[in-house]
Amino acid sequence: MDENQNLQQQINIELSEKEAEGNYSNLAIISHSGAEFIIDFTRIFPGIPKAKVHSRIIMTPQHCKMFMNALKENIERFENQFGEIKLLGGPQDHAFGFQIPQKPNDEKVN
Repeated sequence: MDENQNLQQQINIELSEKEAEGNYSNLAIISHSGAEFIIDFTRIFPGIPKAKVHSRIIMTPQHCKMFMNALKENIERFENQFGEIKLLGGPQDHAFGFQIPQKPNDEKVN
């Protein structure tokens, strides 16, 4: 088989009932080493100081970058169909959610 045949090979993906229900997440903790990215998905709620990791995804750096590009492409498609996704406020306005932590020497922009 040549490379084009491998790329066009159909993949059958099975989705069990439990996984089809999905998990809600409003916080992801991302860490990495030289060999992998680890993404822990959790959900936190106001007034509850503890959160449980509901899913951990481990990817190679290459797959993680491919995932990022695929997500970016799908967000662009979504916005073309439904309009821009607006992010309200900034990290300082939210007690929780998906945020990029600032490095200690980063300046805050107001």
